[in-house]
Amino acid sequence: MDSIPSDLINEIFSRLPAKSIARFHCLSKLWCAMFYSPYFTELFLTRSSARPRLLFAVEGKDAWRFFSLPQPHNSYKNSPSLEVASKMASSSYRGILRGYASGLICFRKTQGDEDTVVCNPITGQHAILPRVRKVSSSRPLLGFDPIDKQYKVLSIERGGRYRIMTLETGNMSWRKIQYPAKHNILREGICINGVLYYLAYTYDDTSSVKIVCFDVRSEKFKVIDTCVYEWPRRLININYKGKFGWTDLEYDSAKEAYKLYMWVLEDVEKQEISKYVYTFPDDIKVKRCLMVVGATATGEIVLSSTYRTYKPFYVLYFNPKRNTLQTVEIQGIYAPSMKNKPKPQHQEYGAGMNREKKRRERNE
Repeated sequence: MDSIPSDLINEIFSRLPAKSIARFHCLSKLWCAMFYSPYFTELFLTRSSARPRLLFAVEGKDAWRFFSLPQPHNSYKNSPSLEVASKMASSSYRGILRGYASGLICFRKTQGDEDTVVCNPITGQHAILPRVRKVSSSRPLLGFDPIDKQYKVLSIERGGRYRIMTLETGNMSWRKIQYPAKHNILREGICINGVLYYLAYTYDDTSSVKIVCFDVRSEKFKVIDTCVYEWPRRLININYKGKFGWTDLEYDSAKEAYKLYMWVLEDVEKQEISKYVYTFPDDIKVKRCLMVVGATATGEIVLSSTYRTYKPFYVLYFNPKRNTLQTVEIQGIYAPSMKNKPKPQHQEYGAGMNREKKRRERNE
């Protein structure tokens, strides 16, 4: 390989699957240094972004399973059933999923140890973070700074204490940071272009939903009042064309139709928020078992079956501009060791969300 220019070598390897790169970095110290270099990492991410894929995280009785498949180029033609391309992780990951940022997944282990774990589902590598002082009451959120290429975990403790940790080699430790107002998270955050967004309510005003914007690089908070006074019941945060958004999916049993509510933060500085309401077409194959799971780069809202043992498993693409809904059957997704009927995924939002819902019902 000495006769091949290094730029050409990087170009060749950048076109390989991520699983192959994970294996090749073990061949030699030279290859390991090449694959972990900032230049190759940026080149590989650029190449990968041109081949978008869907990542499915399916929770089984013993562990999480990760699957992926190519995103359809044109989901509004008569698409055939798609088969999942690969299973991406081992069976060692357990706990509550807490976030995803630039290839890494953060979750909280719950089997007595209450550890926070950050893992790479492609390579299988993972790191167990040092515990926060009050572990049982903290909520970890994962963010990525695209400028300094740093991952950071924000820990929000019950009672209004905020700490942050930079993921790096060596001795990692939590640092205290300042906050504008004490708040409680309603849902796991989502990181978009170096800013970690999540919905919350402040202790001094629990009547409306707030958007908390946390700049991962500067470690500064910004709180925006949404003027939304009814908390979404099936709240899902999404990246809508590079902007923070959140959705609420409602099923009308009388009309047998779904209604999708979507809010989008159009401008952070001007604090402009747009609200959209869509009614799905009537020809939906899957009834009363859907939830929003994300959005594509082109602005399509992605939905999937709520119950993971349903066969066949469906993914639906909703295009807000065209008001069209395309159903795609996925082969190969399964949840091992799920002997009993699982709970719907929308019930896994966390005990805090359920407590707030019960409190509101009592007040009403």
